[in-house]
Amino acid sequence: MQIMVRIAAINYLNTIPFIYGLETRMAPSEIVLDCCIPSATAARLKDGRCDVGLVPVGALSELDNPQIIADYCIGATGPVASVLLCSGKPLEQVDEILLDTDSRTSVLLTQYLCAEKWHISPRLTSCDFSREAIDTERCCLLIGDKALANAGRFRHVYDMAEEWISFKHLPFVFACWVATRPLDPSFIEKFNQALAFGISHVNEAVSKYNHQFPRDYACRYLQENISFALDSEKRAGLTEFRRVALEKLTPRACVS
Repeated sequence: MQIMVRIAAINYLNTIPFIYGLETRMAPSEIVLDCCIPSATAARLKDGRCDVGLVPVGALSELDNPQIIADYCIGATGPVASVLLCSGKPLEQVDEILLDTDSRTSVLLTQYLCAEKWHISPRLTSCDFSREAIDTERCCLLIGDKALANAGRFRHVYDMAEEWISFKHLPFVFACWVATRPLDPSFIEKFNQALAFGISHVNEAVSKYNHQFPRDYACRYLQENISFALDSEKRAGLTEFRRVALEKLTPRACVS
């Protein structure tokens, strides 16, 4: 008897190609798909509410025996455009950063760059930007669609993927597909084929699903800013980020 696999994806524009591929190439009897914010995918895996999740890499250490099962990810080899530090004043003048905590990866990346690249020690404060107005005079870490929609309102914008790449000379991986229980190899193969199909049909995916962005803008973002292949260079970047996150950031309790 075939067991339905429960999948948690992310409800951002950058995941639309994946969702399109899964819904187009996999049968309703094979999967049930749930879309949520990045931090919730890790929580669903952790408590057993799903079997596979598109998980922020910063949350991998919170899971028991996480296994990366896909050759695809949410990554960047240049500016990502959707993970941004947006500020009303230059970084050297910033004394507080309001953090969008939808993704632990981006929070850890901010901490790391503040300490190791920019050499600043601002107060880091969690903020729910879905409930609170975005103040363009302050410094805000914005993630996903919120970053895409609001970057143009700020005087100073720092692309977090670009900042990492210029510092470490490695690509960055924000999220990858993870399972916490064994899956049939035939399912994993079909799952990967579905993801690949979605990535190769970005225009159709953008046209199918509702989002707040002009179609040409959305297609350009997905084709030029997001790098989906989890290749050897990205795996090296992922390994390096997990190393520095564990070694340099875990002991610090700096988010209020």
